[in-house]
Amino acid sequence: MAKILDADIITTDTDAIHKIDPTVRVISLGKTLKLSPLKQISATFKFYFCNFSQNYDVFIFSGNWAHYAAHRHHPNIWYCHTPARMFYDLHETFAQRLNPGSRLLFRLWSFLHRKWDQQSVRAIDQILANSYQVQSRILHYYHRDSIVLYPPVDTRRFFTIETGNFWLSVNRLYPEKRIDLQINCFRKMAKERLIIIGGYAEGDHAQDYARDLYNDLPPNVIIAGEVSEEELRNHYARCKGLICTAFSEDFGLTPLEAMASGKPIVAVKEGGFCETITSETGILVPPEEESIIKAVRAISKNPGLYRDACICRAQQFDISVFAEKLRKKVHEISRIA
Repeated sequence: MAKILDADIITTDTDAIHKIDPTVRVISLGKTLKLSPLKQISATFKFYFCNFSQNYDVFIFSGNWAHYAAHRHHPNIWYCHTPARMFYDLHETFAQRLNPGSRLLFRLWSFLHRKWDQQSVRAIDQILANSYQVQSRILHYYHRDSIVLYPPVDTRRFFTIETGNFWLSVNRLYPEKRIDLQINCFRKMAKERLIIIGGYAEGDHAQDYARDLYNDLPPNVIIAGEVSEEELRNHYARCKGLICTAFSEDFGLTPLEAMASGKPIVAVKEGGFCETITSETGILVPPEEESIIKAVRAISKNPGLYRDACICRAQQFDISVFAEKLRKKVHEISRIA
């Protein structure tokens, strides 16, 4: 968004942005604390107390914490990727992973922070949702209307090399991604290989879950951890297909990246996956081992059949489409102001 609009990025921890693109102009609000929930709380305070109201014509907030700055910064747009799931639809899931003492503190924090979150959203002028799945959550939890603007994939950066001998999974090693379901499926398919790309942050809610995954891998499954963008694109270019099992995914960019590489998808029939994957580009299944195994085996017979349809589908979400719609929304809200 910053490059499309020739805009500045104002954020907390800036290391990741500089690694992705050192040419983008970034203003740092300072580092956050690294331990949850102190990380989220410190990010919230940094955005809430910042003041750039005299510096810019339009403000776009993205993510779960930036919109706490909305009370001072108008006209504004919030590009919502989801209401913070730990406060809303996954609240109980998060709570049940904790010991009784931590669970009590989590419930107190989430109750207070949820109130602040809802108050901040009232200061938003226009909400963009990244999928119809997220649009429904915004309406349910915030009682606000929103307009869907799908996130983009830069199709020019992806390519096909071959149909290799492995399936790919790209996601953070979080329980809500249901990586254990993927591993159990491939445990029963000894002739198929799975490479899992993704990591987790030390000290967050996924730490114990991720360690359990590493300790119980069958011989045909590899967790490669975090890799460079170039390595990731090469894995997409060489895999048979992508497997996605996240619980009620907000949107899901990885299927589009795989499709831009000409690779089919096996995904659970939930959330944003239902908005991008068609019968020509993959198979949507219930989140159960038997159905996933059947779909993987079906596609593995001839993954190349899906290539052209996958590339064509990804182009419908290309960054050029996103850029045109984004500029239009920014122009509209600046005129209203």
